[in-house]
Amino acid sequence: MIVGLATAFLCALAPATTASGSAAAAADPLRPYAQQAPRWQRCDAEHPATYTCATLTVPLDYGDPGGRTIEIAVSRVRATGAEERRGVLLLNPGGPNGPGLDLPVSLGADLPAEVRERYDLIGFDPRGVGRSSPVGCGLTAEEQDLERPYSPGTFAKDVEWARTVAAKCRAGEGDRLRHITTRNTARDMDLVRAVLGEEKISYLGFSYGTYLGAVYAQMFPRRTDRFVLDSAPDPAGYGRGMFQEMARAAGPAFTRWTEWTARRHATYGLGRTPAEVRTTFWDLVARADRAPVDLDGTRYTGDTIRARRAVFSRVERAAAWVAELKRAAGGEGPEPSGGPERLPRPLPSASARDVPPDNEAASAWTVLCADTRESWPRDPERYRRDAVRDKARYPLSGDFESGIRPCAFWEPGSEPRTTVANGVPALILQNEWDPATPLAGGRAMHRALSGSRMVTVAGGEGHIVTGTNACADASAALYLTTGRLPAKDLTC
Repeated sequence: MIVGLATAFLCALAPATTASGSAAAAADPLRPYAQQAPRWQRCDAEHPATYTCATLTVPLDYGDPGGRTIEIAVSRVRATGAEERRGVLLLNPGGPNGPGLDLPVSLGADLPAEVRERYDLIGFDPRGVGRSSPVGCGLTAEEQDLERPYSPGTFAKDVEWARTVAAKCRAGEGDRLRHITTRNTARDMDLVRAVLGEEKISYLGFSYGTYLGAVYAQMFPRRTDRFVLDSAPDPAGYGRGMFQEMARAAGPAFTRWTEWTARRHATYGLGRTPAEVRTTFWDLVARADRAPVDLDGTRYTGDTIRARRAVFSRVERAAAWVAELKRAAGGEGPEPSGGPERLPRPLPSASARDVPPDNEAASAWTVLCADTRESWPRDPERYRRDAVRDKARYPLSGDFESGIRPCAFWEPGSEPRTTVANGVPALILQNEWDPATPLAGGRAMHRALSGSRMVTVAGGEGHIVTGTNACADASAALYLTTGRLPAKDLTC
């Protein structure tokens, strides 16, 4: 019964109150939220009628349930098997700025039939993202560009950029920013659970979504059923340490690439030994610093070449790209023109649902900075020193990852970050060569979730495992359909 589930939900979330004449209302301030009746309607005409959407109302501040509210957009595709149905499988694509409303159709079609038989697939845009009371800061295209390599000549401008982004978000969103956090998104997930009448939820989360899932498991361990976490960061390093771990992992990936490419000199012409391949690459970077290299209409400076550091986790793709750069630098492609330039990311177009055009960047900073304000030094000089040091340590991207960010000037979130350490069962999927959530981070998540098992894809390249390795996919499907984790950690 929904009433019983709502009571359990309220006990988990509501602050203690003293008994009074309105004891029931005082004890259960979240009851009205948990007893909402969603109005499920077809999401759009482009997808099947089985894909339905609804909007839920949730407190902005769970510590003040009678205060301001926001809306959470939720979607559903019902389980295909009535007898086989187990419950709901919530889906999150990562981010923390990733909208997940379309996942029941965009991801659902690729899930095994036996998973779709057992679960209603539930998508949602996390608070502040997409259609869920989206945040917007009025950021320009240049202000949305976070790729800012260290240079003595540009550092003052980068400090001003970080300060400006924080100030614009504070001016545009005010006190709302404090409550757009991972912990509150986890509370929203548990409210979705209560509204749907479920005792527990299962979950499939990717990248940042693994951290969100781990936080939910920490906050609501008795509401956690079968959790699959694909490509996980170190939960203790979430924040500034997450960026710096990417820089540390980029070095071994680059070394692996030079070794692979040297064995294929006849194909790519980049060098017969790893040392020669390395020299070829850094000569290209130096040349592009003097005059940008034009490749297929994109002008690459040395810094914009280094900004593509994630490509080196995919050795074949990286070799082909560097070979093309070399040919273009040798005059075999279009002639470069003009001086060095930074290539900002384009503004995403606003949707018909009035999502602010800067929502992707604004929501990412909002969640990350509110979650992890304590991990970001206030003093800009600390970032200068760290960027200089880490560029020497990790020349491919150390200065990118240790540079200043808007979080340096952000106001703290509404509560401290979550320490993840519990025995909730979960299955962690991890590629060996993941540039965004390196293998070390997945192992740290595995240690933090002592009841988990880990499936490592040996030689696995790139970010996100699901759909790329049959062995890992089979392990996830078996767990979701039977509840059986592997007896021990697996290597696929």
